[in-house]
Amino acid sequence: MPSEDENRRGAERDPLLIGLGRAIRRLRFENDDISQEQLGQDSDVHRNYIGGIERAERMPTLLSVAKIAGAFQMRPSQLLELAEREAERHGAFWPQPANEPPRE
Repeated sequence: MPSEDENRRGAERDPLLIGLGRAIRRLRFENDDISQEQLGQDSDVHRNYIGGIERAERMPTLLSVAKIAGAFQMRPSQLLELAEREAERHGAFWPQPANEPPRE
């Protein structure tokens, strides 16, 4: 298991984690400009951890992603989709499934 410092260093460079942080920040601003503290209360994820995710300093678990998505009244897959789109803006790419049309 990586140490907390290794966890943070790895997260700082990963486009998907950058995308997740930006997606969460965007959702906060689009939802009445709620604070990290309010999102933390709504999702039962500590506000400091929310801030770390937004800065791509943390690698959240799927459970944390699900809790945060629930606070925005969306499925975890919807939040991850937003994160993917943000990540693609920052250089991330992955194989396109054969049965899925290309994104614009």
